[in-house]
Amino acid sequence: MPRQFDLIAFDWDGTLYDSTAIIARCIQRAVADVGGTVPTREQASYVIGMGLMQALAHAAPDVPPELYPRLGERYRHHYIAHQNDLSLFEGVLPMLDALKARQQLLTVATGKSRRGLDEVLRSVELVGVFDGSRTADETAGKPDPLMLRELMGEFGVPPERTLMIGDTTHDLQMALNAGCASVGVSYGAHEPDAFHALAPRHVAHSVRELHDWLIANT
Repeated sequence: MPRQFDLIAFDWDGTLYDSTAIIARCIQRAVADVGGTVPTREQASYVIGMGLMQALAHAAPDVPPELYPRLGERYRHHYIAHQNDLSLFEGVLPMLDALKARQQLLTVATGKSRRGLDEVLRSVELVGVFDGSRTADETAGKPDPLMLRELMGEFGVPPERTLMIGDTTHDLQMALNAGCASVGVSYGAHEPDAFHALAPRHVAHSVRELHDWLIANT
């Protein structure tokens, strides 16, 4: 079968990295630290994938803007305390190796900061696996399509040859906004019932299923 996609863009947290539960707890603790109304786990999980301050502001609407720097500092404090508890989902490295062997361009499109992504790529020995990346602090946050458009522009790949993979509606909406196909994964931050309105090509329920689908369909 001819290859359908030349560039595959992965979200990070909740898609490749098993971090959703800890991120949600860190959001809750940060909001509590500044005296805001603590979001539920569902509310905290919903904002995962957005840029950090966009996410925190959405999760804590009663926290005044002048406290946002403190809110961000407290989130980072709690996250750093737990970062050694985080890891790639089982099966991610073999999946990436298999795609790399097919000479597809592998990229990351994430709500993380550039510093945060670079640190985690080093910590899990993934330097050199990805051909490119964009983070929310160096371009527009999801679901704005700018980070996908920048990746496509960097590698000269048109939207119809680009596939976005993510665990949130923000990821799939970004793909739709950029004119790209998408695949959702159900094991991350958002319930997959909301995915269908955004027309993903597939919804994978495990990394193994995602691996098999990508090899057969990209």
